[in-house]
Amino acid sequence: MSGKDPHRYDDIIDLPRFVSKGRNHMSNYDRAAQFAPFDALTGYDEAIEETGRSTDDEIILGENEIRILDMKFQILLSHLPEHPEVKIRCFIPDLYKEGGSYKDETVKVKRIDLSERVLVAEDNRRFDLDYIISAQSELFENIEF
Repeated sequence: MSGKDPHRYDDIIDLPRFVSKGRNHMSNYDRAAQFAPFDALTGYDEAIEETGRSTDDEIILGENEIRILDMKFQILLSHLPEHPEVKIRCFIPDLYKEGGSYKDETVKVKRIDLSERVLVAEDNRRFDLDYIISAQSELFENIEF
């Protein structure tokens, strides 16, 4: 027994368990709750969720597709006083990992700033022209691109 006395607790082993007279007995549930705020792996669940979250790759348009989009933006520019409605599909880069997501938006165009490369909607939302991959409008219906 490696030098330890196997009978060293014999004098206290059969004593009754101490019960406080001033405090009620704590349930196992309440006792466990004392330790709930301690999380040895803080952020672990969030990290697993983030790792599992998928993103889309950015679609890189070809020269012809870029030319067609630029022509559509020019048409929109010529109709700005009418606040034309356009349905765009744009890429939204992910803030935390490579890739992003695509979102379809239907907006009324307030202005197009070619120097800043943004489309500004009537509600002042801004869309980066370089991330717009498609644009549809009634203005484009009878035009051959």
